[in-house]
Amino acid sequence: MRVRPSDGGWWPSDGSRAAEVIAARVRGAPPGEVPGRLCETVLGLLPVSGASASLRSAGLPVRLCATGDRASYLAEIQATLGDGPCVSAAESGAPVLARDLTAGADAGRWPVYAQQATALGVRAVYALPLGSDSACLGTLDLYRDTPGGLTGPQLRTARLVAGAMTVALMALPHGEGAWLDELAGDHDEVYRAVGMIMAQLGVGADEALARLRADAFARGRSAYEAARDVTTHRRRFAGEG
Repeated sequence: MRVRPSDGGWWPSDGSRAAEVIAARVRGAPPGEVPGRLCETVLGLLPVSGASASLRSAGLPVRLCATGDRASYLAEIQATLGDGPCVSAAESGAPVLARDLTAGADAGRWPVYAQQATALGVRAVYALPLGSDSACLGTLDLYRDTPGGLTGPQLRTARLVAGAMTVALMALPHGEGAWLDELAGDHDEVYRAVGMIMAQLGVGADEALARLRADAFARGRSAYEAARDVTTHRRRFAGEG
């Protein structure tokens, strides 16, 4: 059975059909392509307008994929702020379903992120952890333009997609992670910037990362862009402590 949403699209309402769609979409794909394929696939399976996925790591999450510029920005702003539904899901290892970012508890829980997201027309965010009960590898993040939650079947479908992405990440053979090199490069630059800020201000790593995030947000830049400013000596923190 399929349900027709208000935007004229179609998505499966039963788990077995959703599983077939997911399997067909990723069959034969190299591990590096699976996250992107699944992010695109979920748009046809659920009433969402965007998706992204990020790996959890010390400091900033590493974005794996996004369905467009808006989804990419929403992932970046959470990395810059260190706050938002996806950050909360990674920390708790449990799904975080923000049903309405314009009012109520969801708007108050992440006020700055909620303002940024709603300014882009996003009203609800659903973040699902990638990994197992004992270890969270990252999150699958779904964005919706209207307030509301996911039904039971829709949440099960979202979990299927997250499960398929987890399997792909965990099945990546040791030593064959070259597809992550570019992403890791951005993350390494953040580490270098944090080290430079530590030396400039005489502070610890947590404080240096907090300073980098605050500087990035204040100047309307992502944390990765702000880190590049530091490592290329366009931005110094000496004398600001």
